[in-house]
Parts: sequence; C-alpha cells; structure tokens
Amino acid sequence: MNLQSEIQYFGELTAPNQARLLTLFLHELSVEARGTYGPQPDQVVDGARLRFIVEIVTRLTRFIEQLLSDDHNRPQDEVLLRMLLAPRGDKTAERLVLNAYRRAIQGFDSNDTTVTMTTR
Repeated sequence: MNLQSEIQYFGELTAPNQARLLTLFLHELSVEARGTYGPQPDQVVDGARLRFIVEIVTRLTRFIEQLLSDDHNRPQDEVLLRMLLAPRGDKTAERLVLNAYRRAIQGFDSNDTTVTMTTR
C-alpha cells in the first residue's frame, strides 16, 4: 500500500464520501475487534489491541462529526491517514488496521452518488 497515494485519493473525495469511507472502515475495524474478546462478556483475550481499536474509533468518530459539520479545526486529511496507515511497531495492530482499511476500500465505490436530502 502506498501511503502517499492513499492520502491523495482520500483528499480528492468529497466530505460526504470521506465520511462514507471512514464509516466503512469503522465497520471493518469493528469486525477485526471481535478477535480481541471471547464468547463471555468478561473474556477479553487481547486487551491491548481492544484498547487500541477503541482509541481509533474514538478519533475517527470525532473526525467524521467535524467533517460533516464543516469544522475547519479538524485534523488535516494527511494527518488522519498517517495516523491510520503509517507503519507501527506493533505489527499485529498494524495488520488489524490495514486489513480493515483494505476491505473498506474494496467495498467503497466513489462513483456512487451521495444524495443530500433537503426540505422545501
């Protein structure tokens, strides 16, 4: 994966499409998170990775809210993508993120029309 081309691609998307892509990524990341806990509610088998995923979810949901409300104080696109896709010391965490991102990109069709409903 070429980080710079991913940054460029993301930056060329409209705000609604950026939000759609990040929402798909969050869904895929939640699928990855399922591997961090067992069948019982109190069975966390990989607390460090679960905490890592929760941190990413927290940051991304805030970014999406800022994006949709046109908050210009949000992090730059490049900062966000580097936070997600840059190499990590924890290779398992890196793999979780990259797997989720690849599936999100594959499921994302930027040619889809994003419709904004307005009332008259």
